[in-house]
Formats: sequence, structure tokens, C-alpha cells
Amino acid sequence: MKDFTNMMKQAQQLQSRMAEMQAELEQMELHGTAGAGLVTVTLNGKGEMKALKLDESLVKPDETEILEDLIVAAHNDAKSKIEGAMQDKMKALTGGLPLPPGLKLF
Repeated sequence: MKDFTNMMKQAQQLQSRMAEMQAELEQMELHGTAGAGLVTVTLNGKGEMKALKLDESLVKPDETEILEDLIVAAHNDAKSKIEGAMQDKMKALTGGLPLPPGLKLF
């Protein structure tokens, strides 16, 4: 029974550390870029787009499709950085143990 109690305490500690980590990640902002810096997207730790910066040279009516593609690419770049940071934090938190299949943090 002592082992079970110990395991429950460890689970509670892990849960607490995961909540702290998620709060920390929610405060994080990462930038993704595309087109050699012509488009920059800023996402928060939830993957929500917080800012978009376009180089003035891109704002031409006949280049709308290119601009849209660059925005999507910049957003995806920032989102992949968020996911990488999340994975790094989870590895540190779990001591390198993989998460069970299908378990996601957000």
C-alpha cells in the first residue's frame, strides 16, 4: 500500500508540474517567418495568431495569392516551433518518457 501512496503523490506532483508548464507555454510567444523575412507571424503557446507583419513591398494588388501563401507558411513555421517547444518541455518533465499514444497537451 505504501508503493501505491507513493505513486499517487508522484502523479499529483507530475500533474502540478504539467499545469505549471502549460501556463508557462501559454505566455510564450514565438515568431515564424517566410519569404526571407517578408512575412512574420507571432503565435502564443496555444497556437493562436497574435500578430502579423508584412513587408510593404508585398502589398500589391496583383500579388495577393503569393501574399496569402507566405502568410500560411509563416503561420505554419511558428506553430511548428510551438509544438517543438511543447515536446521539449514534456521530455524534460517526464524524464524523456514518451507520452501515451493519442495524448496531446492542446
